[in-house]
Amino acid sequence: MLTLNTANTTIMSSDKFRELFYSHQGKLIHKWDHYLDIYEKHFSKYIGQEINLLEIGVSHGCSLQLWKKYFGDKVNVYAIDINPQCKKLEEEKIKIFIGSQSDERFLQQVIREVPALDIIIDDGGHTMNQQIVSFENLYLKVREGGSYLVEDTHTSYWHEFHGGLKKANTFIEYAKNLIDSLYEGHVPDKRKIVLNEITKHINGISFYDSIVVFEKVLRPQPFHIQKGIDMIESYRPTELKQPSLLMKVKERFFGRVDTFKANNRGKI
Repeated sequence: MLTLNTANTTIMSSDKFRELFYSHQGKLIHKWDHYLDIYEKHFSKYIGQEINLLEIGVSHGCSLQLWKKYFGDKVNVYAIDINPQCKKLEEEKIKIFIGSQSDERFLQQVIREVPALDIIIDDGGHTMNQQIVSFENLYLKVREGGSYLVEDTHTSYWHEFHGGLKKANTFIEYAKNLIDSLYEGHVPDKRKIVLNEITKHINGISFYDSIVVFEKVLRPQPFHIQKGIDMIESYRPTELKQPSLLMKVKERFFGRVDTFKANNRGKI
């Protein structure tokens, strides 16, 4: 599943998080308005359930409290921040780890100390290295069916965060490359795509203005079947499938890979 969305897209959902945010009177919290609908779309299914959430970036601690209010008494909230002062913001059902999200040894320590997670939200430093290192270390800690959400990905276009339009190694370009892994079953030359334990467990990537959401599910091998009775002779448009000279040379030396036939389970 790949979904492309804009800030103008209407997302049908309840407004619980929006109501909590706009009625808030306590500690400082700072959010883009359209984030509230994205949270609702991806997180509302967890309301009232026993879940574990990790947020990178504590700031004044308000968002951690809002997650408790939003999900209910059964949620356990964990957080990471580099500022030692954030430790004093711990409270019942909120545990805070102090360290850098780009420090792999620290992240591995966090992994050992927290249970399996249903949701990870990266609202940390927003630099390219921080986002990528955190994702690569923490993603597999998410349970099957859970979500990994990276916020403020507009920094991939800002030079002060080491970004830039189409610049290699930004988080957006990194995430774009992971799209190819969703099509693994259809790519003849798999040497050209990223394939590892992480990509096996990405079943969908949703791109929004400034947010990317990954759906953590072991992706099944794609297959297709045919059912029913042939009624007409199918039209086969050969004019669109004439092999180029380069394709003919490759087929001669390496053989032809037909992923459509390979994934066909026939007619039932």
